[in-house]
Amino acid sequence: MATSANEPFLLFQPTRIGDIEVANRVVMAPLTRSRADEAAGDVPGSPMNVEYYRQRSNAGLIISEGTQVSPVGKGYMATPGIYSDAQVEGWKPITAAVHAAGSKIVAQIWHVGRITHPALTGGAEPVAPSPVKPDAVAYTHDGKVDMPTPRALSEDDIRAVIDEFRRGAANAIRAGFDGVEIHGANGYLIDQFIRDGSNKRTDGYGGSVENRARFALEVVDAVAAEIGAGRVGIRLSPVTPVNDARDSNPQAVFGYLVEQLNARGIAFIHFIEGATGGPRDVPGFDFAWARKTFKGTYIANNGYARQMAIDAVQSGAADAVAFGRAYIANPDLVQRLKLDAPLNAPNPQTFYTFGAEGYTDYPALEQAA
Repeated sequence: MATSANEPFLLFQPTRIGDIEVANRVVMAPLTRSRADEAAGDVPGSPMNVEYYRQRSNAGLIISEGTQVSPVGKGYMATPGIYSDAQVEGWKPITAAVHAAGSKIVAQIWHVGRITHPALTGGAEPVAPSPVKPDAVAYTHDGKVDMPTPRALSEDDIRAVIDEFRRGAANAIRAGFDGVEIHGANGYLIDQFIRDGSNKRTDGYGGSVENRARFALEVVDAVAAEIGAGRVGIRLSPVTPVNDARDSNPQAVFGYLVEQLNARGIAFIHFIEGATGGPRDVPGFDFAWARKTFKGTYIANNGYARQMAIDAVQSGAADAVAFGRAYIANPDLVQRLKLDAPLNAPNPQTFYTFGAEGYTDYPALEQAA
């Protein structure tokens, strides 16, 4: 798409992400904020939730906070779900507000697998590809607790979880979302199957590169069959170590996965380049190769500042850039980036606390003036 005289930077120009037309190439990354109504069954949609998303609807595309596809898939306090009718109804005013403000929104559908604790899942034990205890702690209402050794999913269990993702995608469309992002990153269930540090299986879902990628691809296939490949994306983090994510050869397994995803014609891959929220220069995967190989939309993420994002899209290194923490504290981020205006600093003490403080009270430019 050619640049216009009024807007020289592609980052701020319209484009198409699969079947989704967006007003610019700035993406709001998924951000867990722990402000769903737990007492009502992890239901979103309070006026505060609606206002939070409405404020940030200057992004071309918003990716919702992680939204579990089942009660067992929950790994954090007060995160919303997408498996019940009440949750679907709760999401509807959020998606309507985003659309009314001129943006598009996809639901990030996830299952945390072993990265949880029975205190968060209604007493159910965590599940995973293999019974490998993660080196991580869960944050519960009783404080930090060690995560237990998970139960290995049977093949019947795996098919059931795939169907949970499919139903989550169908529910997302019912709730008014424009599509979904499948959470395949950051050491959660799909990532656990991909990596040989957490997947010790000897059946068709473990061992070889092809087998370890099978669960991810079967989830993608089920979701795409339900809502159309042009409305499906996936988030990947080939070299991040978060949540005890380890693999002996990321290029081999994630390279195969990228090739297979390209063949399926999905809308986008959202790459965390480097360690999530940390260094970008982590060896083990060639992101430039992935950019050339995947013909859908390449969304880049991890530590992008204004000029870096402009340069990445202008040069073709990425099609769009996702911003996380910057969107927490700057509801009008696109305007600030266009004007090269200063950014508010986020308050980490309010990231996961309930209430408006640090959620809907960050000032926009006209308020800050």
